[in-house]
Amino acid sequence: MADEKVIVSCGIAAHRKKVEEAKSDEIVYTDNLAEYFAKQVGAKPRGRETISEQDERGAFVRQPNYFIDRITPEYAKKGNFIIYWSPGCNWSNRPVIARDLLGLQNIIGDYKVGHSGERNKYGWGFPEEKDFKDPNTGVYFLSQFYLNADKDYTGRATTPTFVDINTKKAVSSDYHRLTNHLEVAFRALQPKDAPDLYPVKYRNEIDDFNDWLFPHVNNGHYRQAFTYVPEIYDESQADFHKALEALDKRLETNRFLFGDYILDSDIRAYVTLIKWETDFYVNVGPQKKRISEYKNIWAYVKELYNIPEFKRYTNLPKADDPRFTKGGPFGGYLFKISKRNFDEWLKSDGSRKKLSSDPENVFLKHPAGETAEDYYTEVSQSKWNNKNQASRADWDYKLSVDPSINPLKGLLKNN
Repeated sequence: MADEKVIVSCGIAAHRKKVEEAKSDEIVYTDNLAEYFAKQVGAKPRGRETISEQDERGAFVRQPNYFIDRITPEYAKKGNFIIYWSPGCNWSNRPVIARDLLGLQNIIGDYKVGHSGERNKYGWGFPEEKDFKDPNTGVYFLSQFYLNADKDYTGRATTPTFVDINTKKAVSSDYHRLTNHLEVAFRALQPKDAPDLYPVKYRNEIDDFNDWLFPHVNNGHYRQAFTYVPEIYDESQADFHKALEALDKRLETNRFLFGDYILDSDIRAYVTLIKWETDFYVNVGPQKKRISEYKNIWAYVKELYNIPEFKRYTNLPKADDPRFTKGGPFGGYLFKISKRNFDEWLKSDGSRKKLSSDPENVFLKHPAGETAEDYYTEVSQSKWNNKNQASRADWDYKLSVDPSINPLKGLLKNN
């Protein structure tokens, strides 16, 4: 191939022609190209979590989500929005699962992002697209949506990002509450038989549990992976497994986290638990137990995996994934030693049905006569978006009840 500097000066078209002519197997989206695009649109380098998001103890304290405005029913319109997400990001698997469960596929689009250049210096981009642009809006980088919404934004552009494609602006980067906005603000656009994932009567209990789930379980991988301090690593790992023990006990007598039916919280728990078993444990270090060694949790994960909307967005590793093929002897375990057939491994035996009073149904129906107006309430703000880092570093979030106990036991009923 020609020198990359020459390629950039010739422009993208010339570069693509050179690649096609040479039938090269090299990476097409180079760092030089990413640099060239960034200069064109004013994109800024992506911050590094292990540098910019550490507190004075050396603990990883995730940045707060910046775009957290509530989405109202008046703003919720067909064809106005796209969820930009990455299959490898468990935060961004949540809203696409929720969207499909709610039957909103024809209302809200979705589009995958990937790394920009070899080193991903400028964060999420569109490496698989023609001219490396988003075909929906023409942007090169996810961060452009953030800067369009606030030219002074300095944090990382993260997935998922909910974007208004008419204005090309980020509307929400709040993975803490985005699924709730889909459930509530878009209720009038959902099919009549859409499941009730966020029942009005019990939103306080669901929000409380979700805000406990975040530090102790959802962020468990990152608290371990993004610290260099052994004491904090040990502290984070102990906290993670203590939380898993509570969940395992809860799921011993509950088919799903709140009883007989899948709610918003189950989506949040699932995407983390399945990823721990198939990916995270490979690169975080030795763990007290694997997810598959928690009897009730693992049976629960398998049941959810076999629901099409969950399975569709489960990013299982592939045999040619460089993280496993080039990650050393341990990294290749899933394929070299276990020779894992994921569908067989994750097959559910249906035994958890016996925990339900309505065993043939996994979704809660909306109450008879309930309107979209009845369903709408303002979605609460999450503690974990507090701008104060010390507040976000206070992981000891206590539920109003022991997390091993389901406070809604027997209260969720289908008419």
